[in-house]
Amino acid sequence: MDIKKLILNDIHISLGAKMVPFAGYNMPVRYSSDIVEHMAVRNEVGVFDVSHMGEFFLKGENVLELIQKVTSNDASVLSNGQAQYSCLPNDHGGIVDDLIVYKFSDEEYMLVVNASNIEKDWNWISGHNVLGVMMENESDNYCLFAVQGPKATGVLQKLTDTDLSEIKFYHFTIGNFAGHKGVILSNTGYTGSGGFEIYVKNEIARDVWNKIFKAGEDANIRPVGLGARDTLRLEKGYCLYGNDIDDETSPLEAGLGWITKFTKTFVNAENLLRQKEAGVSKKLIGFKMEEKGIPRHGYELMNENEELIGNVTSGTISPILKKGIGLGYVKKEYTAPGSEIWVAIRKKVLKAKVVKLPFV
Repeated sequence: MDIKKLILNDIHISLGAKMVPFAGYNMPVRYSSDIVEHMAVRNEVGVFDVSHMGEFFLKGENVLELIQKVTSNDASVLSNGQAQYSCLPNDHGGIVDDLIVYKFSDEEYMLVVNASNIEKDWNWISGHNVLGVMMENESDNYCLFAVQGPKATGVLQKLTDTDLSEIKFYHFTIGNFAGHKGVILSNTGYTGSGGFEIYVKNEIARDVWNKIFKAGEDANIRPVGLGARDTLRLEKGYCLYGNDIDDETSPLEAGLGWITKFTKTFVNAENLLRQKEAGVSKKLIGFKMEEKGIPRHGYELMNENEELIGNVTSGTISPILKKGIGLGYVKKEYTAPGSEIWVAIRKKVLKAKVVKLPFV
């Protein structure tokens, strides 16, 4: 498969980024160190170029009906300028993808999907579009910058007349930004440190990026790569598609019951409702290492008798807690916070404790 380059590929290389293939794109994994970049987002402000993400625009009088059919959350509650975290259930109880639904108006929405699933998601939604909804895949025409951290709003405010403090969490507006019209300013992000995600057309991306960094000089603004993006989302217990959720994990097993609304009909709702009523046999949990060790994706999770009870789906050293943390699926009897479990790390079996999410 050909690896795509980000529009700002040359800027990332000039900033010293280590580039790696990820989700079909050449992506910056780090510019300096994961810990420095992680702490910049927790304490100040960092910028991620996440232009690999997919953007689908759906339009027409039946658009809500299609979205209600293919997503698990209830999009009918959205007001104009509001966003919603959701997922696309598949036919056999798993998840096609997780996504964010943006409502522009009663007849226009934007769906933001994971880069690795753009084609899969497009085909899945298209396959259910029997209502004549107009669909446009604009993924190759947009860049997306996630400007995250406690100082992010202050930095961005210098570049717009829109009062960003009035845009609530999971709300957005379309306004003038950095001298350009029609920029989507969204109070969203996957770091848990506040900030905005800025959607811009490719032709203005370079100018917008440069102006963001100019505006953030006083705030010690930094570019941030995929390495810190992963540790930031993991400290908050956010799922990563392909690790913690996939085609074989149900939203109920993944702790995503809160985005699975049985007040409406959607793909595979009947089977998921039966699963909810019967109770799941395994569940995604967060755990903290009690002994020194770093849990990694795929490591085995065991009980006190060293019997297999599950597997790690994501793991790292938390830069804030300075100890190993992880997510993983375990049998339901080991899911209560405080439960002791063991992680098989290389040739050792090390103790960990189930904790309530988020970690930080």
